[in-house]
Amino acid sequence: MRVAMYYNNKDIRLEETPEPKPGPGELVMRVEASGICGSDVLEWYRLKKSPLVLGHEIAGVVEEVGSGVNYKKGDRIAAAHHVPCNTCHYCLNGHHTVCDTLRQTNFYPGGFAEYVRLPAINVDRGVFRLSDDVSFEEATFIEPLACVLRGQRLSGLKPRQSVIVIGSGIAGLLHIKSAVASGAGKVFATDINQYRLNAAKRFGAQVVINANEDIPSRLKQENQGRLADMVILCAGPRSAVKQALDSVERGGTILLFASPAEEEIMMPIRKLFFRNEITLISSYAGSQSDHLSALELIRSHKVVVKDMITHRFALAETAKGFQLTANPENSIKIIIEPQK
Repeated sequence: MRVAMYYNNKDIRLEETPEPKPGPGELVMRVEASGICGSDVLEWYRLKKSPLVLGHEIAGVVEEVGSGVNYKKGDRIAAAHHVPCNTCHYCLNGHHTVCDTLRQTNFYPGGFAEYVRLPAINVDRGVFRLSDDVSFEEATFIEPLACVLRGQRLSGLKPRQSVIVIGSGIAGLLHIKSAVASGAGKVFATDINQYRLNAAKRFGAQVVINANEDIPSRLKQENQGRLADMVILCAGPRSAVKQALDSVERGGTILLFASPAEEEIMMPIRKLFFRNEITLISSYAGSQSDHLSALELIRSHKVVVKDMITHRFALAETAKGFQLTANPENSIKIIIEPQK
C-alpha cells in the first residue's frame, strides 16, 4: 500500500509498505480522511523519530477484522491513536491522558496511509462508530476537539466568563468555537496573521487583537476594566507566554495548551499568584469520554467544523499539506484523502 513517509517538514515521500493484517481483537481501517495536526509539523519533536508515517486524526471504514471483533467490513468509524488502561493510579484519579499505557499505544503505520491496523486495545476503547450524517472529514476533528474539550473542562471554564485565546491557529480556533458553544462570555482572540484573525472573528470571537498590540490594555478597554477570567495559550513563542501571564484577571486561570518553544521560562510568581489566586493548568490529549463528547458536538452541529477546512490533498500531495500547515499564511485545516 502507499504511505506518505515523513523525513522532515520539507521531505515527505510517497512510498510503498506491506498492507497491514489484523490479529485477534484487531481491525484494519481503510483511511478515507486524515487531518494534519499542528503537532505533526513540530520538527523538534518529530525528527528524532523519523522516518515515520504520521497522522492521528483519522476516519474511514472497516476493511478487515480479526477474531472477536464486534465490527464488520464497511462500518464507518473514527479512531483514537492513544488509549489508556483505565485501571492505573492516574486513570482512577481522572487523569487518563497521563497514563503510561496511553503514552505507549498507537496504530500502525499512521494515518497518512491507505490502511491502518488498530490494535486490540484501541478497538476496545478507541474506536467510534459514525452515523451517516457525520462525514469522514468532519470525523477527523473528533480527536483535536476532544483535546480542546478536555482542556476547557479541566480548567473549569464557566458560562459568562471572559476568555482570551492567545494564538488563532487550528487549536485556537477550535477553542474559540468550543468556548462559544459552552456559553462563555466575551471571547477574545489574538494572532499575528490577519487571515487567522478574520477566521477567529468569523468563528465566534467578539474581539480580535493583533498580537503586536498591547493585549492587556485592549482587554481592559473591551472588558469593563478587567483582564480575562480564562487565558488559553495556543502559541509557543516566549512573547505569547508573556502575553498569557499578563492577561489573566485576579481569580482567573491560564490553560497551557500549546507546548512553549522554550523549555524553561521565568514567571513573576509573586505578582501572579500571591494574593491573586491565579490557577495555572496544563492539558494533554483527550480521554474516551472526551472523544465521545466531541463526536456528539460535531454530529449535532453545536460545534461546526467543516468550515475550518481550507485544503484537501491526495496522499501523493501530503508534502503540500505539511508546507501549508508549517507556514500557515492562508490556511486553517488541511485534510489528506489517502484513497485518492
